[in-house]
Amino acid sequence: MASAKPKKKNPRLASGRKRVRQDVKLNAANTSLRSKYRTAVKNVEKAVLAGDVTKAKDLFAKAQSIVDLVADKGIFHKNKAARDKSRLSAKVKALALAPAAAA
Repeated sequence: MASAKPKKKNPRLASGRKRVRQDVKLNAANTSLRSKYRTAVKNVEKAVLAGDVTKAKDLFAKAQSIVDLVADKGIFHKNKAARDKSRLSAKVKALALAPAAAA
């Protein structure tokens, strides 16, 4: 059992110790926003699979703001955010048009 992770050294300088404290806070905030982003996208996709047009449109509107927020903060690249919004939008529009074509 000697193959444990090597212990991290504590910074000696006060500025280094402060940087570590800030990194912990930033990491927690970024992780939270990343999770919120993924959950929003997943909820829209679930609504699309369920075939619920109104719920999908409502969730997509909320997801757009979350996606934009995460892109603005630099957690995900803006092109990834735009790509995800575009794909979700296409799925929601296809769902909205499907009942009209079937009727």
